[in-house]
Amino acid sequence: MRPVDEAELAGIVRGANAPLILRGGGTRGIGAAVPGEVLETGGLSGVRLYEPGALTLVVGAGTPLAEVEALLAGEGQRLAFDPPDMRGLLGREGVSTIGGVVAVNASGPRRVQAGACRDSLIGVRFVDGTGTVIRNGGRVMKNVTGIDLVKLMAGSHGTLGVITEVAFKVLPAPEAVATLCLAGLEDARAVEAMAAALGSPFDVTGAAHWPGRGTFVRVEGFATSVRYRAGELRRLLARFGAVEEVGAEVWAAVRDVVPFHGLSGDVWRLSVKPSDAPGLVARAGAEAVMYDWGGGLVWLAVAPGVDLRARLGVFQGHATRVRGEGPGAFHPEPAAVAALSAGLRAKFDPRGLFNPGLMQGAA
Repeated sequence: MRPVDEAELAGIVRGANAPLILRGGGTRGIGAAVPGEVLETGGLSGVRLYEPGALTLVVGAGTPLAEVEALLAGEGQRLAFDPPDMRGLLGREGVSTIGGVVAVNASGPRRVQAGACRDSLIGVRFVDGTGTVIRNGGRVMKNVTGIDLVKLMAGSHGTLGVITEVAFKVLPAPEAVATLCLAGLEDARAVEAMAAALGSPFDVTGAAHWPGRGTFVRVEGFATSVRYRAGELRRLLARFGAVEEVGAEVWAAVRDVVPFHGLSGDVWRLSVKPSDAPGLVARAGAEAVMYDWGGGLVWLAVAPGVDLRARLGVFQGHATRVRGEGPGAFHPEPAAVAALSAGLRAKFDPRGLFNPGLMQGAA
């Protein structure tokens, strides 16, 4: 099923008597396959409002991400959160949609400075499990009373409702970019270097460690400011080793986890306190590793079927299986949080139509 507008979608949901698998472009979904009929949102596309001067964009959820980025680039603007392209990592075809980006809260290296997808999202429309159209937020940043459904829908993986429209606050594209690289650092030392950069006043917009390639720090903005901040960061980071400037193309590779493309086995991501990351990596026995977000996000490739959570034991953070077979892709939630999540699903999807069981036990 592929509705062409919100009214048709609402009618489909009201008339549904079996589970529905929600799908945008089919490029980002993770977790075990769930039963049901596929409901595609690609027909809900198009720009509803774009005001470059107000840095505001409203688009249908089925609008291809590439179209959104091209539209913004034409006005010298961009999405602040740098959404990754997961097709290479997951071995998928298809066209990524902006609604799919929101549904999984997809966020790239700039999250350390600009926040996640949900932090740029200022409005959302969706159809809940009763077929009711719900609107929350608006076209300007403002305080929200009650439940902030805008933030709630981002990262819900299509389990609370079918997103039909999203509104973003966008940002100007930077005039200049500088990427600094430290070569040969061990993981723990690399995390220290990234922490030093991120703790500085120099507005770092990326901090990643690619073992075997280098430890990278990025600054962006007006050319004169970038030159100054890059120079200050060189001095700050000199105690960790020789610092050189490299091309900005490394960030697309970090964002899209390019080193893992074509590798066999399972892929996991850890969301942890950066200082804990090297120790967890040492216990993981991974075949490949990449650190992003200053060490707060760790990608690991392991042998097929490895239960990384069992191997790591108890730790502070989340482990999510992004690629691989088996149940429990999402990290188990504490009992109180799981009860809250179940209550929200019961409220927004009382008949259990949307991606049933996909995020059970998710964190």
